[in-house]
Amino acid sequence: MHTDLAYLRDAFVREFDATVIAVDGNRVALDATYFYPTGGGQPHDTGTLGSAHVSEVRKEGDAVWHTLQGPVPSVGDVVHGAVDWDRRFNLMRTHTAMHILCGVIWNEWQVPVTGGNMEPLSARMDFEFDPLPEGFAQRVEDLVNEAIARDFPIEVSFLPRETAVLDADLIRTKVSLIPETVKEIRVVDIVGLDKQADGGTHVRSTADVGRFRVIKLENKGKGNKRVRVEILD
Repeated sequence: MHTDLAYLRDAFVREFDATVIAVDGNRVALDATYFYPTGGGQPHDTGTLGSAHVSEVRKEGDAVWHTLQGPVPSVGDVVHGAVDWDRRFNLMRTHTAMHILCGVIWNEWQVPVTGGNMEPLSARMDFEFDPLPEGFAQRVEDLVNEAIARDFPIEVSFLPRETAVLDADLIRTKVSLIPETVKEIRVVDIVGLDKQADGGTHVRSTADVGRFRVIKLENKGKGNKRVRVEILD
């Protein structure tokens, strides 16, 4: 059982038709989906499938399961899906802002990211700082907003695994840790700023992000500092 992860190729599709390939209680798997499932620190999309509300989306093995609140279709039914675009676009803005943050911190201090999580228009990321540089919050906020204003284009490509592992620009994303079963690596490139192996959804240009603000810095132990941020219109 396999779901085509159509959102990987085009994150701007809002509505689509697909065929139900499996049903498990109030969950359905489709032959293809534009709903993003929870993963990589990015929450799942919501929206509608037929007349039912999609409340959760999870990838299990090769299938993507959509939890429904409302009428559940049958295997073989063709259903119409509609992604909650406001939520999706805000997550795209946020995820792109996180890549910009990683890029400017690496370029300024050569410090890698160790983890992160996000909600629409708010996020946290952890970095290997010990200690944080003086004036860090204002400096990083200025750098990110400068990058946003420069309107860097964002490109998505797919590389054979054997090519991706040799790409020096991808070393921070540790392609070697991606399961061996993944033979094609999806690359998100903020051209001229940051390049990472990534499966999330992103805007087309940094100018689409909005304004970036650091709201809190936290000490999460030796060599690990947390940056909490929000994205403003």
